[in-house]
Amino acid sequence: MTGTQTAGRRYGGRDAAQRQQERRTRLIQAGLDLFGTVGYASVSVKQVCSHAGLTERYFYESFRDREDLLAGVYNELITTITAETAQAAAAAAPDVDAQLRAGLEVFIRTLAGDARKARLVLIEVVGASPRLEVRRREVLHEFAAMVAGVVAPPPGPEACSKRLTMTAMSLVGGVNELLVDWTLGHQNATVEELIDLCHTLYIAAYRAISDQP
Repeated sequence: MTGTQTAGRRYGGRDAAQRQQERRTRLIQAGLDLFGTVGYASVSVKQVCSHAGLTERYFYESFRDREDLLAGVYNELITTITAETAQAAAAAAPDVDAQLRAGLEVFIRTLAGDARKARLVLIEVVGASPRLEVRRREVLHEFAAMVAGVVAPPPGPEACSKRLTMTAMSLVGGVNELLVDWTLGHQNATVEELIDLCHTLYIAAYRAISDQP
């Protein structure tokens, strides 16, 4: 095998698939940086590529268009946030109060601690495309299911299950809108105050559900 053939398969110790993954990661990071600061509507594929230090050829090996990149950035952020939130809740003391607070703290601090992530997850994906709206609704339902799983009420009639599902969705939607408001500068609150308020609402709802006959 010649040196040229070898280089075609491996370069710098990395094969073609690894190099493509590295380029995709750079584009994802560029998407986060630009969509999370300048805004999705104001950023072109050319700007993303320039920021990532790649040519447009490499953009299209991983993404169909800007929307596909936005979806890729959003899904990667959600995957990480979901995993970290679930891990925090599971690692907390074995009572609902501690688990809810631990999960909320990780979720809120992750977004509040990085303005790019908050803007992309809470604002830029909203109405970006029908596809992303479907995905965004799925994510809200996924977080609501996570909350319901933590609360895990005692066995009861079907009406109780429906009540839990609706309550969990209301809480998740409420936290989402509060963080949107905070990100846009309409709420003058510290991160600790946000966590405390959301935790208070979650616990109040949990106790109300638990008291149902």
